[in-house]
Amino acid sequence: MPGFNAHIEDGIREHQAAWRDDALAEFRRNGGQPVSMPVETGNRDFAFTPDVDNNWFYAVGSTRSNVTGVVTVVLDENGQPKVGLDYQANAWDRYNWDESKGVTIDLPWGSDMSIPDGQMARLHTTGIAQEFDMAGSSSVKHYDLGGPAPNQGSLPQPDQPGREGDRTDPGREQQEAR
Repeated sequence: MPGFNAHIEDGIREHQAAWRDDALAEFRRNGGQPVSMPVETGNRDFAFTPDVDNNWFYAVGSTRSNVTGVVTVVLDENGQPKVGLDYQANAWDRYNWDESKGVTIDLPWGSDMSIPDGQMARLHTTGIAQEFDMAGSSSVKHYDLGGPAPNQGSLPQPDQPGREGDRTDPGREQQEAR
């Protein structure tokens, strides 16, 4: 989803200069030996919007997210430090119904349908629906943080979505005891 991708990229860009500077400082401190430093952004909220991310908006609404990764510094073929970031985007939430919330769906024939969360919560308490934990991580991506000056280019594009784990995955197993 473009909005979620931009949210993740913002988190990386917010920290990349500090991560790069810290890794280069450690590289110099240890005499030019390769460096690997774990990094992590803080947890941030992201809300899908119905006009852009319709399916995600109605399926999960919003999620918590962060980026975890490793910044490395090694010598390149010219003997200069080369800084890179290998990272994953992470998202998680509890899919549940809050009494004070709800959703209004615009119907194609011009009217709206309001669904209060309290009504959906009743389906959970009577056993017709189920609340659940949602969590996932992207594949690992590599981003070149450059040599002496940081790379201001764009981050790598996300993988094309696959069928693994979604409703069309014939091997998907259902979560138990939730």
